[in-house]
Amino acid sequence: MEKFVIQGGAPLSGELTVAGNKNAALPILAACLLTEEELLLHRVPRIRDTEAQIALLEGLGVEAAWVADNSVRLCAAGVSGASVDEELSAKIRASFLVAGPLLARFGEARLPPPGGDFIGRRRLDAHLDAFRDLGAIVDGDRWIELTAPGGLCACEIFMDEPSVMGTENALMAAALTPGATRISNAASEPHVQDLARLLTKMGARVDGIGSNVMTVNGADKLGGAEHTITPDHIEVGSFMALAAATGGELRIRDVEPADLMNTRRQFRRLGLRSEIEGTDVIVPPDQQLAVQADLGDAIPKIEDGPWPAFPADLTSIALALATQAKGEILIFEKMFENRLFFVDKLVAMGARITLCDPHRAIVSGPSRLHGERVESPDIRAGMAILIAALAADGTSEIGNIRQIDRGYEQIDQRLRALGAQIERVSAEVPA
Repeated sequence: MEKFVIQGGAPLSGELTVAGNKNAALPILAACLLTEEELLLHRVPRIRDTEAQIALLEGLGVEAAWVADNSVRLCAAGVSGASVDEELSAKIRASFLVAGPLLARFGEARLPPPGGDFIGRRRLDAHLDAFRDLGAIVDGDRWIELTAPGGLCACEIFMDEPSVMGTENALMAAALTPGATRISNAASEPHVQDLARLLTKMGARVDGIGSNVMTVNGADKLGGAEHTITPDHIEVGSFMALAAATGGELRIRDVEPADLMNTRRQFRRLGLRSEIEGTDVIVPPDQQLAVQADLGDAIPKIEDGPWPAFPADLTSIALALATQAKGEILIFEKMFENRLFFVDKLVAMGARITLCDPHRAIVSGPSRLHGERVESPDIRAGMAILIAALAADGTSEIGNIRQIDRGYEQIDQRLRALGAQIERVSAEVPA
C-alpha cells in the first residue's frame, strides 16, 4: 500500500504532454481479439487499468509486448478459449469489453462480473440487448454466458441508453459480422470515435463516427493495424483545473482542441480562462476564479451528460475547482448516483459544500483549504482530492492512491516536474 504526502499552497507551472486516452485504450486493446494479425498501438498510457487489461488478454492467450514506453504490440492468433478469468476481471470494469470480440470471433464468451469504480449502478443490460439483437443467446445471472451457434447477423440496434461501453461492445461485435448493422442512440464520446477509427483500419467500415447513429459494415475477417490512441481530454481537463486552483501557468501539449470545447465553456463558469494555440491548451497565470452568475443573477450550474455534454468524469474535478472560485454554483451529476459521495473529504479540508442529494451539490467559495488525511475512493474523486491538497495550506496525506494510478500515468513524477511537493511513500496496512 502506498500514499501521497503533499505540501500544498504552491503554484504549479510549466509544460506537459497529454497522455493517451485511457477510455479509448481499453476497448482498443480488447479489439486485438477480433483478428489473428498483429495490432501495434502507440500512446497507450502505462497505468494500472491498461496493465490489468493486458494481463486479462494474456490470460486468454494473447501475446503482448511493450516495444516502447507507450507502444504495445498484440497478437491474438493463439487465443482458443472464450472464458475470462474471474480474478483478473474483478480488477477493472473494462474487462467486459472482451465480450463482443470473443462472441463475434469464436461464437461464445463466458464472463464473470466486471470490477471498476463503485460510483453507482452500472448496467450491463445495454451490452446484452445489443448482443441479443445480433442473434446471440444470453444466459446466466452473475456469470454471463453468450453463445451464437449460427453466428451473428447484421441488424438494427437501438441502445436504451447511450452507454459508452455498450456501444463499444456493439461496434466490435458488428465489425466482425458481415453486412450493415445500424446502431442508434449510440454513445459518441472521443474514445468511442477512436475505436471506430481503429475498426475501419482493420477492415470494417463505420459511417457516422461522432454522431449517435453509426452504421457498421462488417467483414467476415479483420486484419491487423497500427494506431495511435487519441489524447485524453479528461486528463487535459484535470490538469487545467489543477493549474487554475493553484494559481499556476500551464501549457498542455498534443491535445485535441475539438474535444475540449464544452470543458472550456463550463470551466469558464468558474472563471477559468484558457487559450488554444495549435494543438496546445494554455492556462494563463493568476486566474481570478469567480463564478459567473446566470441571467438575473441566478445561481449557475455545471451538469454532465452524454457527449457532447460536459463529461461525467470531470464533475468531481469541477467540484474541486469550484471550492476556489468566488460565488455559489450547483454541480449536478446526473449519470452516477454515488459520484459525489466523496465531498465529505473536501469538507474535512475546509470546503463549503452542501450535498443536496446523491446527484447535486452546492459549492460556496472560495474556501481556504487546509491539509488533511483522506482516502481516494475512485479515480476521479482521487484526482479531485489531489487538486484540493495541492491548493491547500499545510500537509495532506492521500491513501488508496492505486485508484489515482488506475487513470493517471506517473502522476507524482509529472506533478513534481511542475513544481509540486509530492512524495509517494509506503503506507502502513491496518492490522
